Amino acid sequence: MATPLRPLMMLRLLAGRGVFRIGTQAMAVALLTAWGTATYGDYANAWGTCSWLLFLPTAAEKAALKILPRTRLTTAAVAGLTLRIAAVPVLVLVAALVTALLVLPGSSLVTLYLLAGTWSASTGMLMTVAGLHRLRGRPSLDATAFTIVAAIVAATTTVTLVVGLSPTTHLLVLVNGVAVVIAGTLAVLPREWVRAPLPSRRRLTHAFARSTVLLGITELLDAITISSLFIVFAISGRVVDSGPFHLTLLAAGVLCSIALYQLKLKQPETSMNLRGTEGATGRLRAARLLRATEFAGLAFGLALGAALLVPATRETVLAGSEVPPSGVGYVVLAVLVVVEIAMSIALIYGGYLVENTDSQVLSLTATAAALRLVATVVSAFALVPSLGAVGGFSAIVLGLTAEAASLRRLLRRAHPESEHHRTLARSHPGRSGRNPTSSGSIPGSQ
Repeated sequence: MATPLRPLMMLRLLAGRGVFRIGTQAMAVALLTAWGTATYGDYANAWGTCSWLLFLPTAAEKAALKILPRTRLTTAAVAGLTLRIAAVPVLVLVAALVTALLVLPGSSLVTLYLLAGTWSASTGMLMTVAGLHRLRGRPSLDATAFTIVAAIVAATTTVTLVVGLSPTTHLLVLVNGVAVVIAGTLAVLPREWVRAPLPSRRRLTHAFARSTVLLGITELLDAITISSLFIVFAISGRVVDSGPFHLTLLAAGVLCSIALYQLKLKQPETSMNLRGTEGATGRLRAARLLRATEFAGLAFGLALGAALLVPATRETVLAGSEVPPSGVGYVVLAVLVVVEIAMSIALIYGGYLVENTDSQVLSLTATAAALRLVATVVSAFALVPSLGAVGGFSAIVLGLTAEAASLRRLLRRAHPESEHHRTLARSHPGRSGRNPTSSGSIPGSQ
């Protein structure tokens, strides 16, 4: 199960997810023109607030990708646990949605948020099922499934533009479409995986559940961090700013999600390569990335403070908080997006290296992600009321800085030998041990 994917298959898989991500971004731009700023603001706020639900089902996928290559335990049992864990949030949201439609048929706002949540969770479940197909040696089904979903997104958006569907109806069509695709992907999984009984050994269930929680909580907390910003927009009375912020955030989300997906494609191989003593070298590389991210964030904070103190540059920064933003405003947001993307990808890769070394460090990444959530929310309440979307992105960057700084220090405290390896690497190049990233086994090493 740790067999590397061929370059052409990697390209096909990335193209399938890329088409899906680009399609959702194009949909956002088209819907803004169709609905206008006010209606789109409500839609964007619902979408952004519920986006974290995608990572509830994918936590099980992440655990399976790490554990299955390292164990000889029954594959069907682990696959069955993965599917059950991924399906729970989807079923809960569907039940809540049906209840809301029956009990509160006139509450379009509640329905809108439940539909947005169901879409996010359903997409996450599809990603998990696709991951199982990759593990069983049929990765092409991953690309096919998300290409079909991209076509559904494009068709639904076209109908909305022509007919004028409401946000709730638009999301309802999307949810039904992805449900059909999920059913199709489940149908072609091995029957013993889908219908696998619960493992007789409680140790297996507990171990997998623990890994799922610890591996998934980092991404979940990161997603909740982003969703919390939309809540801050609402509390600050700047819901209309959710539109420009959501549109700009989608550009960052596309690149970061593709980077994260590429790492997941390599995760079974990386999990094997970073076992045992090789984990120290992986943690050393992670520490370097975290240090660079921390310094970049501190430089950004100083630059933002200086820009707000000077009247001329302050006016330029405030241009990004206008709704809709002017040409200068979009340039300001674009600069912020570039900074946020670079720091996010560096932090994603650093955390990825740490998580695939041993199980003892999993709680460290979760702790750092929780600190990022606190730092981001505090920064958002300080910046969003006056800076709008610019304040939102600035809060994200400052939160990333806090996460990088805290994770690096926690890692150094838990594994002091990493500092020793770093000292050896400086004083005796070539004697610090084999670097697994130099073999090309980990993406981004070349």
